[in-house]
Amino acid sequence: MAIGLYIHVPFCKSKCPYCDFYSVKVNNELVEGWFLAVLRNLEHYGGKYGKIPINTVYFGGGTPSLVPEEMLHGILKKADEVFGFENPEISLEANPCSVDLDKLKNLKAAGFNRISFGVQSLDENELKFLGRLHNSKEAILAIENAALAGFENISADIMLGIAGQTENSLYKTISDLAKLPVVHISAYMLKIEKGTPFDCQQIKLCVPDDDKTAELYLFAVKVLEDLGFRQYEISNFAKNTFECRHNLHYWRCEEYIGIGPGAHSFFDGKRFAAKPSLDDFIKNPFQSKEITDSSPAGFEEFAMLGIRLLQGLDLEFCEKKYGIDAKKILQKCNILEKNGLVKVCGKKISLTAKGCLLSNSIIATLFIDFQ
Repeated sequence: MAIGLYIHVPFCKSKCPYCDFYSVKVNNELVEGWFLAVLRNLEHYGGKYGKIPINTVYFGGGTPSLVPEEMLHGILKKADEVFGFENPEISLEANPCSVDLDKLKNLKAAGFNRISFGVQSLDENELKFLGRLHNSKEAILAIENAALAGFENISADIMLGIAGQTENSLYKTISDLAKLPVVHISAYMLKIEKGTPFDCQQIKLCVPDDDKTAELYLFAVKVLEDLGFRQYEISNFAKNTFECRHNLHYWRCEEYIGIGPGAHSFFDGKRFAAKPSLDDFIKNPFQSKEITDSSPAGFEEFAMLGIRLLQGLDLEFCEKKYGIDAKKILQKCNILEKNGLVKVCGKKISLTAKGCLLSNSIIATLFIDFQ
């Protein structure tokens, strides 16, 4: 079975105050060292495992679009040489102000066929609050240029629960994006991460509370659906067949290899993570590997990830694969269904939009320590 490949690009011009992903300030020397280390790690996997068919490649960050196109192209060539691509979806995350038309054309020519822009909002005040480097005009221009460069699979991230955000401002962001050649939208609720600049009383007092953020989420779900973006996962919406194939590897509990400082992997029957240190990644012949789960992909994990998908979790399949008793789970679903949190169709269960807001509690009720 084909697997996914994730490349972590740990470079940013400046760190957003809400972000806790591993990243460092970009400079040419570090980028060169990172590039060579990525190539070494790709060769390591090829030498150890031989050909492994890859059908998705995802460059995440950080800001992958800060890396020179020739380096990104070199990584793709090496990955294809080592693993062998099978009609791959090849995605790149980009900040709107880090690309122009020429760069986008070069990225398309290098083999990228999907681009995901960190838009977050098209409201100027909301962008300033988030510390973003772009404005709304730059975000719109980047999307239009991506289409001119030949990208048909264009995604945009938006954020919910920003200080000062209203249903009106959220509607304008979504509706303006829908007028552009965007076929996929990810809508994430702002989370105050420990140790970030946003982790302070001043910020916590000015962002919407949990109830208001929940209202904004449900509002966004409805607007997106009305504008032709079908919800297929808790935070993800797509037109036609433009679901993110790479992320589906995660939610379907399928294997993927992660390369880069802090990158996670599920491969060769284990989950493991590289040390979140660029210095360590550059200096070592092969990235460090800390085993995070030596026997993954059991029923609990499969169910916890799978129920995030709005297509639903097939308990009949789980009965055959894991030997679980579906009746016990379906009995637990009764009260959840009455409260409008899940839908039950035969032996398939799925979350409602309201249930998506309480997914962790629902997962705990249905699957944690399931016997």
